[in-house]
Amino acid sequence: MLTLNEYRSNFEQSTNRSVSMPIAGTIIWSLVGLLSTQFDQDVAIYILLFATGGIFPLAIVIAKFRKEDLMSSSNPLAKLMGLCILMVNLLWALHLPLLFSAPEFVPMSIGIGLGLHWVVYSWIVNHPVGIIHAVLRSILIFIAWYLFPNNSLLATSCVVVFVYLISLYQMLNREIKKS
Repeated sequence: MLTLNEYRSNFEQSTNRSVSMPIAGTIIWSLVGLLSTQFDQDVAIYILLFATGGIFPLAIVIAKFRKEDLMSSSNPLAKLMGLCILMVNLLWALHLPLLFSAPEFVPMSIGIGLGLHWVVYSWIVNHPVGIIHAVLRSILIFIAWYLFPNNSLLATSCVVVFVYLISLYQMLNREIKKS
């Protein structure tokens, strides 16, 4: 049986810094932000709903090019990350009722909800990048939603892309400890 540090090292090696998901998220949220300027807010929210479902499939394609093992089943930390992705997707039970009763909250709920798994990612890689991402994303989305109520989807998209870029920089430049 491996130690936690050995599992972490194995996770780091097999995922090649794990940047496929944030790259895919950056692309999708940029597209959502751009399209939110071209469509009515009601239509743009549906674009958000469907587009965010494309993050994982796009990440799989990017992972193939980057030689990332995005869906490893041999490392328990990779399994934990997969369960965290499931966890944030269970929030659709909240997003969908909001869509029908208070659609103005949907950009905020999806923007924050889809970023919660970053906290566990931070623990897995033993680096604050994920905590910084989740906290900064949550605070800035709340502020953007409050300051730009008529353009909350564009504001939320800009925040998410901005925070993804910070995280990608940190992920690509952090020292990876070998066990």
